[in-house]
Amino acid sequence: MNITLVRNGLIAAALINIGGVLVFSRAFTNVAINNADPVVMSNFGLLMIVVWGLAYLGAAAINSNIKWLVGAFAIEKAVYVVAWVMWLSKNSLEPLYSTDVFAGAFYSIYGINDLVFMLFFAWVFLSQRDEGHA
Repeated sequence: MNITLVRNGLIAAALINIGGVLVFSRAFTNVAINNADPVVMSNFGLLMIVVWGLAYLGAAAINSNIKWLVGAFAIEKAVYVVAWVMWLSKNSLEPLYSTDVFAGAFYSIYGINDLVFMLFFAWVFLSQRDEGHA
């Protein structure tokens, strides 16, 4: 397992979560994102995405086995992928783009981003030896 690759992947996930939310939500002022999915993407939900980003950043600083931590990250990302697919199955992006380009772009890419990082976290989980740590 290449520790540098894992660390850089965790940092990238953190920066995308934190930076993506702050940019696309215009620092939590873009109500078009909230209105499109008021349960998952409320300002509270967006804040929790930032908190997950901070958790990824913290995990990047761990120098020991993080198998079960990244396993939890993979599950968390899977939940967002499912939420995104369900949202897309019931909604159209076109009216969202008409309302706000940032919101449209956010809903176009967030699930793809989460899928990529879900696969990365799952790969790290499956690649790490379980050293018997709880």
